[in-house]
Amino acid sequence: MSASSKLKWPIRWELLVRYRYIETIALWEGRLTTRHLCDTFGIGRQQASKDINQYLRHIGPDNLCYDKSLKGYKPAPGFTPRVTRGLADEYLHLMARNNELSNVFESLALNVANVEVLTVPLRDVRAEVLRPIMQAARQQRRLEVDYVSLHNPDREGRIIVPHTVVFTGLRWHVRAWCEKNREYRDFVLSRFRGLPEMLEESPHGAGQDREWNSQVTLRIVPDPRLRPDQREVVANDYGMDDGVLALTLRGKLVPYALKLLHIDPGEAQDDPAAQQIVVENREALTPWLFGQPSGSR
Repeated sequence: MSASSKLKWPIRWELLVRYRYIETIALWEGRLTTRHLCDTFGIGRQQASKDINQYLRHIGPDNLCYDKSLKGYKPAPGFTPRVTRGLADEYLHLMARNNELSNVFESLALNVANVEVLTVPLRDVRAEVLRPIMQAARQQRRLEVDYVSLHNPDREGRIIVPHTVVFTGLRWHVRAWCEKNREYRDFVLSRFRGLPEMLEESPHGAGQDREWNSQVTLRIVPDPRLRPDQREVVANDYGMDDGVLALTLRGKLVPYALKLLHIDPGEAQDDPAAQQIVVENREALTPWLFGQPSGSR
């Protein structure tokens, strides 16, 4: 049973959303201010302060403490999630749909009956790991971390400069400059070990990441081996314009987009009905596919 089920109900929906926001930001960013609430929900500072006080009075009395040096609230040592589950995915998805939350949740009475959503298994990401990664990304600072990978399962120390956290549809990773390899790489969030240590600022930010800043257009079309009437069905499924779905995205995200679309950029399936869609401009995408040399990815 979740802690939220023990609260006194009913709680107005818009208040519950804000209480969850308070808890999530404080836990995963390590600093909560009234500005967070004002910017996200379009409320005044007085209402934001009232929401925080109400949370402390009725929801999590021992969860937050005010830190004068931070000029905001931080998680108390005995922090216990009350209206969330304390999972990294709650924070990461909140960041991904922040605009939607502020524009939609307070204006619609959401009815989730008769709806089932299939989700991928959650990967273990600890707040103690995500907090410094987010802080380093926003301040463009070096971060000393321990990391494991399939190529090197033993914990390995390295220094990275994170700039963006990315959700591929299947997992979360952070895009960062790697001082060991002298290039920008993707680091899976669930593979960090120990506690990252914040270091000084670095000149290696998102602006210097060529692969990240390059824009590429995927041209997705129905498999030409399908019959014309079948191709029309597929085109309608994907909302294609004149038989083409054009997706513009960062070059570095091309492989992830193809995986999400279940498209094998290599050999086509024997049965055209199995995959149904193919990449029309595969040659243009070759430099961005996995397995290419670092300089040409």
